[in-house]
Amino acid sequence: MTDVSSEFDYAAAIANCARGEHDALHQLYVHEGARLLGVVVRIVKDRGMAEDIVHDACLNIWQRADSFDPDKGSARAWIFSVARHLALNAIRYRDREVTFDSTFDSNDPTELDHPEHFQHATVAEDTFDWQTGQRMDSCLEQLEPERRNCVLHAYVDGLSHAQISAHTGAPLGTVKAWIKRSLQRLRECMT
Repeated sequence: MTDVSSEFDYAAAIANCARGEHDALHQLYVHEGARLLGVVVRIVKDRGMAEDIVHDACLNIWQRADSFDPDKGSARAWIFSVARHLALNAIRYRDREVTFDSTFDSNDPTELDHPEHFQHATVAEDTFDWQTGQRMDSCLEQLEPERRNCVLHAYVDGLSHAQISAHTGAPLGTVKAWIKRSLQRLRECMT
């Protein structure tokens, strides 16, 4: 039995996506949708969430198809890396979520006057020290503006390194290096 995925031309399909051919995205999904879902389910451990992530991955593949570079790796690996990155980001966001009491009525504005309805997701949020926050602001101000913006995009806006690169126009490797060095400087400043 031959492997269907080895006969499919992923690079051509991505190139066709970049040209706006909807059928190319459909063909990618037909060939890899189930395997993408399997990979993402293993990462996030939630089928519903995984289905949403695969949907988002397909949108990203469609929107960013022109950024695929066959000299940097295989088209199939690129497709899976898009899905894996979204899955890992989803886990990070899920771990940061704030949960709400089930009796909270989001349509009733007076409910906001009752803070007992809100449960913080982490102990860190409950024990936040405003002095530490002020010290962090001071440390952030010591960073060069483009590096500070990269850190804020990553840790406040939740953007991936690739998204920050696209947003700032800086090369991906540069963004990664700026964030790494900036985090080291922030750690030193905070101690």
